[in-house]
Amino acid sequence: MKSTQPSNYNALQIGLHWLTALLILAAFILVWSFDNTPLAPATFKLKLQLIAWHKWAGITVLMLFALRMAYKLVRGTPAIDPNLPALQRKMALGVHHLLYLLMLALPLVGWLLTSAKGYPVMLYGIWQMPDLISPNEEMAHTLKEIHEWLANGLMLCIALHVAGALKHYFIDKDGTLARMLPFLKR
Repeated sequence: MKSTQPSNYNALQIGLHWLTALLILAAFILVWSFDNTPLAPATFKLKLQLIAWHKWAGITVLMLFALRMAYKLVRGTPAIDPNLPALQRKMALGVHHLLYLLMLALPLVGWLLTSAKGYPVMLYGIWQMPDLISPNEEMAHTLKEIHEWLANGLMLCIALHVAGALKHYFIDKDGTLARMLPFLKR
């Protein structure tokens, strides 16, 4: 494990961050589209495709999460600005930890939910992922509720994360946002 912290995120870390963000956004849009597409013979195949893409996005976020955590252990990440007030540093760290926890928990619960419903997860339409639990409608109902709560929590954490980044850029005028958007002026 690396003992010194890097001063900036590198291209791989930045790319993984934004790819994960885009996939999370896509997952939300896909499930919203699924929920707002009427169930009718003309839209049945579309609804199945939307939910399949939602699952692909979620499982891909899970895989990227594992890659990000492994790379974080190898390379490390830049330290939070030590000049920030202690409360802001704790809030930033807390939001980051919650984001990581939710990027792990939300796809896992979705995968459990799909297994409990008795539906396979066909990753990218080519690989059937193993069921994590046996079909169980009561468990599926509980997991659906948990999945929705976790999704709402993720949206809230993302909103806090974005608000913090914008605060750093527009109010503090420091280089925090430029660490993930290198084209911005520091």
